[in-house]
Amino acid sequence: MANIYYDKDADMSRLAGKRVAIIGFGSQGHAHAQNLHDSGVDVVVGLYPGSKSWAKVEAAGLTPMTVAEATRAADVIMILTPDVGQGKLYQDEISPNLSAGKTLMFAHGFSIRFGQVVPPGNVDVSMIAPKGPGHRVRETYVAGQGVPALLAVYQDATGNAKANALAYASALGAGRSGILETTFAEETETDLFGEQAVLCGGISNLMKAGFETLVEAGYQPEIAYFECIHEMKLIVDLIYQGGLSYMRYSVSDTAEHGDYRSGPRIVDERTRAEMKKLLSEIQSGAYAEEWLDENAAGRPVFNKTRSDEMDSQVERVGLELRRMMPWLNPKEVKPGQGGA
Repeated sequence: MANIYYDKDADMSRLAGKRVAIIGFGSQGHAHAQNLHDSGVDVVVGLYPGSKSWAKVEAAGLTPMTVAEATRAADVIMILTPDVGQGKLYQDEISPNLSAGKTLMFAHGFSIRFGQVVPPGNVDVSMIAPKGPGHRVRETYVAGQGVPALLAVYQDATGNAKANALAYASALGAGRSGILETTFAEETETDLFGEQAVLCGGISNLMKAGFETLVEAGYQPEIAYFECIHEMKLIVDLIYQGGLSYMRYSVSDTAEHGDYRSGPRIVDERTRAEMKKLLSEIQSGAYAEEWLDENAAGRPVFNKTRSDEMDSQVERVGLELRRMMPWLNPKEVKPGQGGA
């Protein structure tokens, strides 16, 4: 079982007199910066010159600096920029301005696990990874709650890396719900596997396959969308609240019987074998190499796939149905838009 820590296990006074630089002001960056600031921590935000976030940082009552300036000025440097650009950012702006005894922090282990960032031996290297998107990290903190987080120490040059990471997590609000101890390798490999095999790749393709099966059999696309995609949230919310048992308790006996009878036919030994293959590719570094090479080439395959997916029938049908339901607060992503 994982070691789990709470606010009572953290000493936030360890951050007293220290300055924390949050590098980036995107989904996670804005939440980390504002939560720590509201917890009484001295926070600056590192951005590239000309960043559109400069005014947003100032509007939030925080101090923006260039990444190099923020690194020089801070005792703790938390890197919250996209994975694929962290290596170059570190080499160009952070590494030249690191000094002995400082702390280098991450919210995902990708760059350390796959060698994109190789820190010197005289700094602490740790991770605090909230298990939720940035807006939830901020919302729950403001509400007096918190999103759980993972804690890992990669390098303990000072002997205080874990204690300081716990203090950071507590200031972020994670100690209100739980801080689970892990390693950089475990966090990175399980995170990538979960995204690819289940949360994004697995669930997206399962829903699409169900939708396309019904449409190809002659059923109306709108009905297929409701049955295979729209209702997914209802099921996931039940699992989120009480696990698989609560979901099965809440649905009809017919639905529960279908779960037991047909689920293993969809996720069979072939599926499990492919999952193991995906995990092996992640563990070996093959996936990271592929993704980094794709970015270095300008993302040709990624961008074409994104465009094709956005223009698929399932997306067109879903767009029109969501426009009929304004109470959902529906979102529309335009071509060219995407995540971090």
